[in-house]
Amino acid sequence: MRVAETVTGIFILIELVSTAYAFSPSPSLLTKTNGHYSQSDGQTRLGVSRQICSFDPSDFPSTEWPYTAADMGRLDESDDSRFYDSPRFVTHIDDRAIESLTAFYSEEIRAASKEKGGEEVDILDLCSSWISHLPTESDCPVGKIIGVGMNEKELAANKQLTGYFVQDLNESPSLSQCADSSFDIVCNVVSVDYLTKPQEVFKEMYRVLRPGGIALISFSNRCFPTKAVAMWLQADDIGRMAIVGSYYHYSGEWESVEALDVKLPILESPERPSVSEIMKNPSAAFAWASTASAVAKANGSMDPMFVVKGAK
Repeated sequence: MRVAETVTGIFILIELVSTAYAFSPSPSLLTKTNGHYSQSDGQTRLGVSRQICSFDPSDFPSTEWPYTAADMGRLDESDDSRFYDSPRFVTHIDDRAIESLTAFYSEEIRAASKEKGGEEVDILDLCSSWISHLPTESDCPVGKIIGVGMNEKELAANKQLTGYFVQDLNESPSLSQCADSSFDIVCNVVSVDYLTKPQEVFKEMYRVLRPGGIALISFSNRCFPTKAVAMWLQADDIGRMAIVGSYYHYSGEWESVEALDVKLPILESPERPSVSEIMKNPSAAFAWASTASAVAKANGSMDPMFVVKGAK
């Protein structure tokens, strides 16, 4: 992979990443069989995630942090605690994106548990809120789930958390309350764009992860623009993947880093019942209309869902 540096210090992947994303299989070309999605050419991929690119140390021109204060600047530099003072019991991505992320989490959690010999998986949810988008199935092998977020009312309302800390990572990026190698997964949902000290946060993520643990940094195309850092607002989706990839690179010796598209495939519309079928069973028409409407709504979802995954 190759990168180029802009005058503001933003690293944007060129040629290979754009090509990989442009020609990665469309969700509409994937079919599900026994829990796996297959590409039309027969290639099988676990679950719904599609790799857009992977990052290597050679993709970045140096080992020194390249970003400036201007890159991390924001339109609103006021105290974040005031901005997040009032609880927001809303979701920041649409339902299909949430469903996609939850399905991806389920897959990653089960894979991590398998690597641990079937043991439960401990999770640290950074920039947490009233919902973590983690799977709720009773058989999902989840252990402790610790949230770190800005609003106590939101954190207290999150029924999936087994514990939480109210903390502004932009003021205090240290996770000193967490021991070394104490989590299997660290996740951050649509909030990496608000971090003004991402190197320190990613170093802490690396520290608290157990060997073989993974970090899952997800983002879409929405944000509070006044609180997102300048270089995030200046980048497109590919550039944002590169930004997050660079955060990994400059924070630790990660075993692997890859960018994934985790949006679920397009749903197939149900076959419309014939006139004779409707005459025999009028409720079939209502059932079809209800299902078709739900499918159309899901397929009309506009929010993309990307994850940059790092393995320790």
